[in-house]
Amino acid sequence: MAEPLPNIVIVYADDMGYGDLAVQNADSKIPTPNLDRLASEGMRFTDAHSSSGICTPSRYALLTGRYHWRKFHGIVNSWGESVFDPQRTTLPEMLKSRGYATACIGKWHLGWDWAALRKPDVQMIGMGRKRTWPADAYDWSQPIPDGPLAHGFDHYFGDDVPNFPPYAWIKDDRVVQPPTVPYVPNPEPDEGSAEGRPGPMVDGWRQDDVMPTLTEHVVQWVDQTAKDDRPFFLYWPWTSPHAPIIPTEAWKGKTNAGPYGDFMAQSDHHLGQLLNALDQHGLTENTLLVFSADNGPEKYAYERIRNHDHRSAGPLRGLKRDIWEGGHRVPMLIRWPGHVQPGTVNDGLISQVDLFATVAAIVGAEVADGTAEDSHDQTAMLRGEASARESVVHNTYENKFAFREGDWVLVDAKTGNHSAVPAWFDEAFGYAKDDSSAALYRLSDDLSQHDNLIDRYPDKADDLRAKLNRTRTHGEVRPLK
Repeated sequence: MAEPLPNIVIVYADDMGYGDLAVQNADSKIPTPNLDRLASEGMRFTDAHSSSGICTPSRYALLTGRYHWRKFHGIVNSWGESVFDPQRTTLPEMLKSRGYATACIGKWHLGWDWAALRKPDVQMIGMGRKRTWPADAYDWSQPIPDGPLAHGFDHYFGDDVPNFPPYAWIKDDRVVQPPTVPYVPNPEPDEGSAEGRPGPMVDGWRQDDVMPTLTEHVVQWVDQTAKDDRPFFLYWPWTSPHAPIIPTEAWKGKTNAGPYGDFMAQSDHHLGQLLNALDQHGLTENTLLVFSADNGPEKYAYERIRNHDHRSAGPLRGLKRDIWEGGHRVPMLIRWPGHVQPGTVNDGLISQVDLFATVAAIVGAEVADGTAEDSHDQTAMLRGEASARESVVHNTYENKFAFREGDWVLVDAKTGNHSAVPAWFDEAFGYAKDDSSAALYRLSDDLSQHDNLIDRYPDKADDLRAKLNRTRTHGEVRPLK
C-alpha cells in the first residue's frame, strides 16, 4: 500500500535573524523553546539562504522556486499589484494538482489588484511619502482580485502587510470589516519605529492583536482540516518580529533582550500553539514542517547589541537589505518524523528556492520545463547526504550581487551594505574601511567576513564573477535525475 502523502507546513518568520534562534546562538538573550524543540525533533540547517535581503522578493522565490531577480528586486508597496505572472506555477498550485487543501494565513505582501475596487474620479490625499488613497476610494463590498486565491490557495486570512494599508482583516478575497478611519499607530512601539504607511484603518484596530489573531485562525484551520481526508498545505507567514515591535502586555519584560526579545519569544509561543494542534490531532507524524525567515534582522538590531548584548545576526556581518551573510543567511529547521533524523545539524548549502523542487519530489509532482527553474531537489539532504546545490546567488537590489560557491563568496560590489553601519559597530567588531571595488571571503575561515582576500586570489574572484554572470544570463541547471 502506498504511503499517504504528507501534510506540508511552512512557517515563515519576518525579519528574524540567524542569531535569534536560541539553539543556534549560545549567547542569545531570547528563549525559543518551541523552535529549539523543532531543532531537536528535526534537522537544523546552518547554511540556509533566502533569495533576497527584503521580504517580497524572498516570498516570491519561495513560492515559485525561482530567483526573484529574474523578474524584480523591490517590495510591493502600498496598494501594489501582484508580482505573479498568470502562467507562473506556484507551490500551492503544484500541491493542489496532487489533491492538497491549501491555505495562507498571515502576511501576503505579494500584491493584489486593488485598482479593481477603486471608484472612478477619486483623488489621492496627502503629499510626498504620506500620499495615499482614502477609505472612501474603494468599494469594500467587492472581492479583491489577483491575491492568494488567484495563485493556488483555497483560503486566505490575514492583514496583507502589518504596517501597510488597509489596516483590516481580509478573509479569502474580501475585507471582513471596511476600514473607515485614517491610520494611527496603536499601540506605539517601545523599540524602533511604528513604520506604518498612511491609509485607511478599521476603527479600533490594534496591531498587537495581529499575531494572536493569526495564531487562533491557524489553530482553527488545522482543527477543521484535520477532519478532511485530503493532505493539506499550510503556509503561515508571520507578521513578526517585523516592526512595529509590539509584544502583547502578557509578554512584556519576559526576556533580557528588550521589546524585540519579548516579541520574538511571544512568536515562539505562537509556534508552540501550532505544534500542539498538530499533536492533538495526531498529525505530527505525517507532517513535513519547515521553519525559516524571509531575510535578516532590521536595523534596530545594532542598538540591541549595545543595549542588551544580543546579536540578532549572531556572528554574521550585515542585516536586512545587505548582501553580507547577515542579510540572507537565515534560520531553517525541517521536521519530518520517520524521514529526517531527529537532532541533526546540516552544514550543507541550501536556498529557500529549493523548497519547490524538494516538495515536488516528495509528493510525486512533475516539475515542467520553465517552472521552478532555480530550484534543486534536496531530498538527499534531508537524509543527511550532500547538498544538490553547488552555488547560490545573493541579491537584494539591482546591480549589486554576491555569488557563493563552496567555501567562497564573492561580493561583486563596492560594499555588501545597503543601510549605514554605525561607526561604533565597525570599531567594536574589527571591521576596517575597505576601498576595494569587490570583496572575496572564505567563509570556512571567516564567517564574519572580515578579511577581503580578493588581492590574494584574483583568479578565484574572476572565476566566481564569470559563474555569476553565466547564472544571471542563462539560468540555473538543475542536476538531472
